Amino acid sequence: MAATEDLARVRRERSVSPARPERRAWFIQWVLALAPALMMAVLLSRAVWDVDIFWQLKLGELILHAGHPIHREPFSITHLGEPLPAIAWLGQALFAQARLLGGWTGLRIFDALCWCGGFWALAAACRRRGASAAATALGLALAFIGALPAASIRPQSFAALCFGSLLALLKLELRTWQTVAFAVPLLVLWQNLHPSVSIAAVVLAAHAGGGWLAWFRDRSRSRPWAASLLVPAAGLATLATPDGLSAIVVSARNAQASMLVGASEWLPLWIPANWTNAIPVLAVTLVAALSLRRREGPLPWNDIATMAVLLAATITAYRFVLFWAIAVVPVIARPSRQRDTVEFRLPPWIMPAALAAVLAALPVLRPTHFSENLPLAAVARLRATAVTGTIFTEPEFGGVVIDAGYPRWRVSYDGRYYRYTDDEWGRFGQVLDGSVRLSEIERRYRPAAFVLRPSHSTPLCQELDRDRSRWRRIWQDQGAAVWIPVGAS
Repeated sequence: MAATEDLARVRRERSVSPARPERRAWFIQWVLALAPALMMAVLLSRAVWDVDIFWQLKLGELILHAGHPIHREPFSITHLGEPLPAIAWLGQALFAQARLLGGWTGLRIFDALCWCGGFWALAAACRRRGASAAATALGLALAFIGALPAASIRPQSFAALCFGSLLALLKLELRTWQTVAFAVPLLVLWQNLHPSVSIAAVVLAAHAGGGWLAWFRDRSRSRPWAASLLVPAAGLATLATPDGLSAIVVSARNAQASMLVGASEWLPLWIPANWTNAIPVLAVTLVAALSLRRREGPLPWNDIATMAVLLAATITAYRFVLFWAIAVVPVIARPSRQRDTVEFRLPPWIMPAALAAVLAALPVLRPTHFSENLPLAAVARLRATAVTGTIFTEPEFGGVVIDAGYPRWRVSYDGRYYRYTDDEWGRFGQVLDGSVRLSEIERRYRPAAFVLRPSHSTPLCQELDRDRSRWRRIWQDQGAAVWIPVGAS
């Protein structure tokens, strides 16, 4: 019987190629080394689609010119001169500087580096703490897939960088005073780059709660003093902006107005508009949950609590998906007792060289291109006229109009939901259904031109076309149309 078992063992050993573990390690190391370059390639290949980046860039230019946040409303005709919240003022200034120095190509690269930086920082920390190359690569890939539908050029990319860096600090498990010393200025910087540091307060509380649970279950584990001390620090950081306490009020107003106008990123995953976005979220969550069954050591309760809290937030409001995706990385990229059993290591220059190659080649192979939903051609046609004054436009078009025409033009609406009152949003809804007529718009806004979507504001567009004695259409494509006064040159 023993002889039979020995023969079977010898046959199994012969059937396994001795080079297979080396080949597998070689492949995984290459995947991990090329992951940053692949992530950048995907991001730089996408069209610019966010409608708000345009007014943010123009506001950033004004901030750079003034040398400080802009305190009075410059764009909206119905709110000119009113106090202007300094939301994301530092992020807007940095974005504007990037475009001034490198054009749209430079801005795209800068934004993509910030967006990916949060993922990379946390993945590097997990790797340093003992995660295998395979687990790290899988965590990065799944997190990237989960967040990709929401990727766009906007100051939220700074939030991704700061959030990933914060979790990386906690993952490194430095001395408590070191973690706090690095994290506090990071939180203040985060709030001025993008006003979402309140997410950090919630996440730190969840992280600390999971850490204390793990400590009560196993007293040999370290107590989460750093995360616990940083919870009130994050709460105070929400006030560390030029707006102070009013920043919280403005953020609450923005959330309320966004839901009022039906912005899908502020709505739950179960609404029809978010069903497509829900698929990668649910798929990645399932894989992360299955990975927890791999019981190599104690469960990372702090990472699980962080991901669970952000998953709940994402389900109720899709805009939190980027934070949730970053939090997925450490749940999958956990320390392994059998980390890289075959010690095969690529030269350290492979990763930066591949990333540099992508940054050099992609802007040439795939130049900056914009979503067809943006009225760039229509606004360019309007800019060729002598029209000066208020442009009555839809909120989604306001940013492009501001970026192309300020200070020559002001707008009736733009994408800053907090800027306009509920009555104003209700009035725009009446414009869409035809309850508010052209004469009322002319009396209230005194428009110098109209930039509209005929498929959206159909009654108003039809009324402008009928009033040929006073308005003439000078442009129309699949996305937008432009009307100017008959006497305008």
